[in-house]
Amino acid sequence: MATDTDTPTADALSLDRGLPDQLLLHGGLVFAIVAMSAPLVLAIIMSTQTTTEVYEVTNLGLGSQGLENYRAALTEYNFSTYMLNSFVMSVLIVVGKVTLSLFAALALVYYDFPYERGVFVFILLTLLLPVPVRIVPLFQLMADLGWTNTMIALTGPYIASATAVFLFRQHFMSISSSLVEAARLDGVGPLKFLVKVLIPMSRGMIAGVSVITFIYAWNQFLWPLVAVTDKDSQVVQVGIRYLQGSAQAGLTRWGLIMAGAVLALLPPLLVLIALHRPLLNTFAIQQK
Repeated sequence: MATDTDTPTADALSLDRGLPDQLLLHGGLVFAIVAMSAPLVLAIIMSTQTTTEVYEVTNLGLGSQGLENYRAALTEYNFSTYMLNSFVMSVLIVVGKVTLSLFAALALVYYDFPYERGVFVFILLTLLLPVPVRIVPLFQLMADLGWTNTMIALTGPYIASATAVFLFRQHFMSISSSLVEAARLDGVGPLKFLVKVLIPMSRGMIAGVSVITFIYAWNQFLWPLVAVTDKDSQVVQVGIRYLQGSAQAGLTRWGLIMAGAVLALLPPLLVLIALHRPLLNTFAIQQK
């Protein structure tokens, strides 16, 4: 005679049916992680190999160079200077872009002026004209002003950002109107309202926009290549291009290039790890 213990429960049946789905899901996630991390792992391995070892296709282990390629890139090929230039450029762009966008969003949300919506639409339309499209007139402007080979030339075209203005505008619109009315009744001026109220309530958004802007600025290649002719004033992405010009016995030194690529990856990776939570919150904008 069958007992109750011999009959599978509903929870057990549900678990048995759900187990293959869970295995499939986790297997897919593991495969995606391996596929996405494979190029980075391969770059790290190649950065420790000699030129001969790199060209041995079956050689997938760490090479005999160790950290020598990193030392050569930083010292012999001036890569440390390129990284410093990129870091200064990225920080200046972040500070300038966030500051200007905060003021622009403040005006769009909390001030009434003629053609307000038209101004906002015009700001969004500037997204159709990125820097590469404007590169010829921008270069001519920098040359006329005598700003070529300067940090102003590297940072100037990236200070204004329609994307940052849009994000801050949407975030400000989600803030309770009661705070705005209370500030007006207390006689709080616009600058004080921005510093004392809006910025503390927008720290997550500011951090997220800063991360996006830093990575975007760090990865710039075309405009620095055009605007800067002095090698000592160049940025890290152009520095990697310089590494490609090195050769050994007629062969491209891929180990040296991969070492430069790994070095170039570190600063934005550290910024992304440190501020990844605010970055995720940036994409969770709530409209009023």
